[in-house]
Amino acid sequence: MGVIRRQGIKNTITGYLGILIGFVNLIVIQPHFLTKEELGLTRILYSFSLLVAMFVPLGIGNATLKYFPLFKDEEKKNHGFFGFMNIFPLIGFAISAFVLFALKDFILNQYRSESPLFLEFFDYVFPLIFFNSFIAVLSVYCNANYKSTIPSFINDVGVRLMTIGVVSIYYLKFLTLQQFIFAFVAIYAVQLVLLLMYIFSFDRPSFKIDWPAFREKKMFELIRYGLLLWFASVASIGLKYFDSIMIGKYMPLSFVGIYTVAAFIPTVIEAPLNAFDRIASAKISFAWSAGDRKQIFDIYHKSSLYMFLLGGFLFLNINVNIHTLLTFLPPGFQEGEIVVLIISIGTLFNMATGLNAPILLNSEKFRFGAFYLIALAILLLGFQMIFIPMYGLTGAALATTAASMIYNVMLFVTVYKFFDLQPFDRKNIMALVIIILLYFILFLIPHMEKRIFDIVMCTSIVSLSYFLAVYFLKIVPEFHQYLPWEKNEVK
Repeated sequence: MGVIRRQGIKNTITGYLGILIGFVNLIVIQPHFLTKEELGLTRILYSFSLLVAMFVPLGIGNATLKYFPLFKDEEKKNHGFFGFMNIFPLIGFAISAFVLFALKDFILNQYRSESPLFLEFFDYVFPLIFFNSFIAVLSVYCNANYKSTIPSFINDVGVRLMTIGVVSIYYLKFLTLQQFIFAFVAIYAVQLVLLLMYIFSFDRPSFKIDWPAFREKKMFELIRYGLLLWFASVASIGLKYFDSIMIGKYMPLSFVGIYTVAAFIPTVIEAPLNAFDRIASAKISFAWSAGDRKQIFDIYHKSSLYMFLLGGFLFLNINVNIHTLLTFLPPGFQEGEIVVLIISIGTLFNMATGLNAPILLNSEKFRFGAFYLIALAILLLGFQMIFIPMYGLTGAALATTAASMIYNVMLFVTVYKFFDLQPFDRKNIMALVIIILLYFILFLIPHMEKRIFDIVMCTSIVSLSYFLAVYFLKIVPEFHQYLPWEKNEVK
């Protein structure tokens, strides 16, 4: 757990720095500097391109995490694995661009009535797809080499700072809308260049592929694995971006902007899980290769409890304060309050169930994981087609959360069935009871007229109550050794 803990802490710090900047960007700046339609436009362009970009690498990202340990050899420059993996997004982009161009009129007709601005700027999705496809592949390569901190910093901090800069310049009327969207796309070109520079700083990878080594080291098995997860991988990103795309189809573009802001807020909860997952996936892959089931269980068990506790703390603080927080935004954004609650429940459930996906997808039973991802994509799309027309923004949140929870249950059951692994004990139950009780009790807190004082008071009460409950129930024994007044030995 040493490498995972160090990298996880660094990624978590980076993640929360990114969330802080993202908060300034999406909660403070963009709602005031952009119209709801302009905010919705940037979101739908990014969401659409990222959704397509998940198809483009042809599954090589998942295959890299599973099979890179077989090729890792610094003296032989990893047998040219870097060059090999970059073939796939090139082929995939060519195919995707052709299909997208052929279906362009059909796609645009779906948005003509509710989101006409999207039609005007649709062509910008092509460079966005290209940049995001290679960003995804290069980020995975960094993760496989236990070098996830800098890519996380570039993505979570760098991109958001550049976005703030571009939005601010546009607000000051130095850019036209056309130039603003061009600059917005260029941000991801810069991210790609920075990733390449970082990789060459620590690895000096070779584009020359050692084909005999690939034939010897299960190249065709690698390709089959990647292709199996090719379509399936869209679901992992679809949970975040299907909703924006579907809202743009059924509702005016301004609602995409409202939903974007509301859906961003629960990302505070899952930041530790995302940070932990980046390095844990590679570690689990190596553990499966070595047959070290004990290490897998250790990662699985501890991550579930710690992530649930941290997620519960953030869940309570967000939802106790959300009504007051949204009053700082322009009129209309308050409609997203219920969206925040629903999505944060799904996020907390995901954190509680632990690292089921990395465990399953890196095992010999990976086909089940691939099938569930495909099922999730279909389920998510179906739910959104039903719920969004019926319930609007609330329906989008319900669809996303319901699909996510069903998916996590399927993963959990499968991991338990095949590997007899499950992360829960009485401490997880105690944590759940604490979160539920505090959620209902804390809503009895009388609110103050001064909004800043109200947020400070509510956050203080939540934090103190949560800390005392976790402390006295001894849910995390390791925690006690860091307390100066604690003299008991950690059992």
